[in-house]
Amino acid sequence: MLIKKYKIAALLTAVAVAITGCGPFTGFSVYDVTSGDSGIETMSDDALISVGFSQLGSESTWRSANTESVKSALSTNNGFFLIYDNARQKQEKQFKAVRSFISQRVDYIVICPVIQEGWDVVLTEARDAGIPVILLDRNISVNDESMYTSFIGEDMYAEGASAGKWLEEHLEKQGKSEDDINIVVIEGTSGSSAQEGRARGFGAIAARNMNWKMIASAKGEFTQTKGNETMARLLREFDDIDVIVCQNDDMAFGAIEALNEAGVKTGGAGDPILISFDGTRKALELVKEGVINVDVECNPNSGELLAQIINGLESGKEIKKTYYMEEKVFTKENVDEYIEDRNY
Repeated sequence: MLIKKYKIAALLTAVAVAITGCGPFTGFSVYDVTSGDSGIETMSDDALISVGFSQLGSESTWRSANTESVKSALSTNNGFFLIYDNARQKQEKQFKAVRSFISQRVDYIVICPVIQEGWDVVLTEARDAGIPVILLDRNISVNDESMYTSFIGEDMYAEGASAGKWLEEHLEKQGKSEDDINIVVIEGTSGSSAQEGRARGFGAIAARNMNWKMIASAKGEFTQTKGNETMARLLREFDDIDVIVCQNDDMAFGAIEALNEAGVKTGGAGDPILISFDGTRKALELVKEGVINVDVECNPNSGELLAQIINGLESGKEIKKTYYMEEKVFTKENVDEYIEDRNY
């Protein structure tokens, strides 16, 4: 207990320095720390587990829901002291955050990586400091997987494959399984596990359908604005698009705006087929309306599982290397069952 008590005291000191703007921790937001008239109170509970959390950004509704899930689960009421940093889609900022967490001697570091590559050096520093690293939502590519303790998130490859399998079945029902099908893909951030996993999963199904023509793949950066810009450009370049695959809902919302501006409808018989990922409430409403044909869920509510795993590590339990969230495939036939319970 003495070691953990010392860590919390050191973290409080760092937070106080950050608030006065006199130290290297400016830009970090510490949640669930109460403050009185004289500043930050001393915590009476010396058993709090300190966690540094580097979130990759706030680029989407899904990302905001993921952040709130972690903040809620890693609260002081649940026995945690959380330091949160928003990397704003910049890997260099994540490196800086991780090094700050190391200097503050947190008990655990949690990272939602912007991209997969480039993590070996900073994770070696965390391992040398004896701080377990847990990956959340997105995975990484490292030479030595002992650099991180566990991954909690989504099977992006399986998500992509689920979308491809749905398309196979849908085209067969329409009597178009032998027709040439022109497909465009609006992809997320290059090098991210979400972009690569969904692309590979969908690509594996496309490869067994020789009549599927991948006529274009363009970047949308997982944002609505870029999704709009990219879809508008694709419409100018191609007049024979049969299927539009958007690798997240925000890009799908942008694509729909561009399609509407061009007078192009989706979802109906003879219209382009629109496939999306995430399963946000707004997207599920569009599935119900028939605008989006299918939406493959990417479950953001991983905070509770993260808290369970950290508590398991604290008690010496054996932890698996990978934990996948449960996910569904939403279509017009089943979406009514889930819309009302969607909290993001």
